[in-house]
Amino acid sequence: MKKSFILILIFMFFSFSSYAIEVTKEECLAKEENFIFVSGECIEYRSFEGDENDHIIIIVHGTWDEGSNTLGRYEPFAETMNLNTDLTTIALALPGYSNSSENSFKSLASKEIKNQAATKDYALFVASLIKAFKKQFEAKTVTYIGHSAGARIGATITGLKPKLIQNIALVGGRYELRVENKNKGFIAFADLIDSVNKDTNYLFVYGSEDKISKPEITTEFFKKAQEKGLKAKLIKVEGAGHIDLDMTDQAIEAIIEMLEQ
Repeated sequence: MKKSFILILIFMFFSFSSYAIEVTKEECLAKEENFIFVSGECIEYRSFEGDENDHIIIIVHGTWDEGSNTLGRYEPFAETMNLNTDLTTIALALPGYSNSSENSFKSLASKEIKNQAATKDYALFVASLIKAFKKQFEAKTVTYIGHSAGARIGATITGLKPKLIQNIALVGGRYELRVENKNKGFIAFADLIDSVNKDTNYLFVYGSEDKISKPEITTEFFKKAQEKGLKAKLIKVEGAGHIDLDMTDQAIEAIIEMLEQ
């Protein structure tokens, strides 16, 4: 009897876990206002509105452990950007993070599906999110702030959808495929750089002590961006590592400066 009870509890736990990460459109629309249903996913977000919504800032996080509450970390950052720019700022939780669903996509740290951030389907999904937020806030201009995998995805989007993003801050990202990932159907900004809108403003930010996205990854690609005629600027954050690089004073100041140009 005791063994049967334990088995029932285990079944209930896994059933609940499965339900918790799969959310229908109806269930999503019935939630509180901080959710949006796009391309089959129910995405949780936080927004801080400015005086006008004509120009919005969208913040996209990188790879965290599965199930991490990324909004707990990025909601204050979104509020900081809103206070410093007076622009409507949105921090979103990608599938598998905070209370966002995993209907079609797993978390970026998933052990089942590797390198989602390097796939065209995932980049187009995030692009559809950006379009949905533009429509919701009736915005014409988008500034994208991406950290790590979020930077990689955003950079790729500017090649796939050249007119979607007007300003983009790429913080601690990777923009070319690793040798071992070539010919595996993955995609990177380097493959699409000739398709971008040359009017897009690019800000590349790296930390001098970043061990995950090493400084040379950004500095060497920045040279290629310049050679291709992109409107690009490079910022070095002395002494900074990978975590919270996008939230450093130097990064925030550089983003604000980009917006004021």
